[in-house]
Amino acid sequence: MKKKNLNKLSAVCIIGIIILTFTACSSKTNINENLVSNDGDDKKIINLFGPMEKSKPNVNNIARTAFDLTVEMAEEDLDLTVRYRTYTAENYQEKTYDEVTLDRVRNNMDDLYLLNPDTIQTLGSEDKLLDLSVLESAKNLRDVIKTANTVNGKLVAIPQEVVAHGLFLNKDMFDEYNLELPNTPEEFMECCKIFKENGIETPIGANRWWLENFVFAQAYADLYNGDDTEALIEALNKGEAKYSDYMRPGFEYLKELIDKGYIDAETAYTYEAIEEEGADFLAQKTPIVMAYWAAANSDTAYGNPDFNLQVIGFPSKLGPMPVVSMTGYAIGSEAEHLDDTLAVLDTILSDEALQLYAETNKVISPSKNVEVECIDALKPLNDRINDNVYVLGSNAGMNVEQWGNTCLIVRDLLNGATVDECMEAFDKLQEEALSK
Repeated sequence: MKKKNLNKLSAVCIIGIIILTFTACSSKTNINENLVSNDGDDKKIINLFGPMEKSKPNVNNIARTAFDLTVEMAEEDLDLTVRYRTYTAENYQEKTYDEVTLDRVRNNMDDLYLLNPDTIQTLGSEDKLLDLSVLESAKNLRDVIKTANTVNGKLVAIPQEVVAHGLFLNKDMFDEYNLELPNTPEEFMECCKIFKENGIETPIGANRWWLENFVFAQAYADLYNGDDTEALIEALNKGEAKYSDYMRPGFEYLKELIDKGYIDAETAYTYEAIEEEGADFLAQKTPIVMAYWAAANSDTAYGNPDFNLQVIGFPSKLGPMPVVSMTGYAIGSEAEHLDDTLAVLDTILSDEALQLYAETNKVISPSKNVEVECIDALKPLNDRINDNVYVLGSNAGMNVEQWGNTCLIVRDLLNGATVDECMEAFDKLQEEALSK
């Protein structure tokens, strides 16, 4: 498995979800405009490295504006300037986002970074990231944030939103065939069977990025929703338990969906997220797709369908299971402006700032104190997360990176690999992790 491919996959977590979640800028940005100039020579400067530049006036970029507003709160409160340094700068065109962030953190080139899960895991294990549990705002975090971003006992990254993935369903089509929304793998399989028998050629619209959510929901339902999560993860990290044993039921289930024609493996292998399978879903030719929370709010995705949209978790033995992936803001352990950077992050992660961010973007906040009214379509997914029911698709505390690796191995399945071959790939990854 090539590391460069994994890096490209991991970039999807930020560039493919966070950026695609945002309303795209209508004008093309010149690479020479990416770095914000120092707008106050008499002010202290904090350097932030991330995937996008600061929003420009009169550009419709709602989500980026929300982040900028929280940064402005910090700038005003602390009398300093946050300078954006971005991945789109000319020097980085031939490198992946992960490659760049690894290099910049290791060489202490910035103060504050937006990082992907596997990068958080790598840099956290190298003690290159500061323990953020010292922040006042960290006291308000949901447990899911702490679980996903803790490495060697240190909370090394915190996001401004929780990215939850679910099944997007055309409720009208379910009603047409008198089908209840599915909870378990067996119920979901039966729904697909009924759709297929009634002439719907491919009930599940799939792409090459997100089918791993079916696997995660079944693999880790018990692990994340029991009382011994830490012990079970420790057993995996020590090699006392095998990742492949967790993953096998999900891969067998996915293989069955493919073999029965409920997923078109050849097509899914070539499809990009939403861009391809989305058209048939919106045209009511297929009743089921998968996507992330914010896609239900965006008119460029599934935010304005001509049918009753419902978003639920993926089928598991514990019922509909949200799958959460996690990026996060992190501070270099040797940041040049350490105290000021801590103050900036504490401000943009305060309940006040997160309330503004969540209300603007209509997303799930990392703070347990911040609640935002979601659209009706998202309430089933939101209710599960509020009940603390979820599985993680990315977890910096696991010594085998989850999101990118699982996606790559699912692609092997789509390309004709057997379940046993897929499990051998997980065993090899675990062996490599244990040998480090």
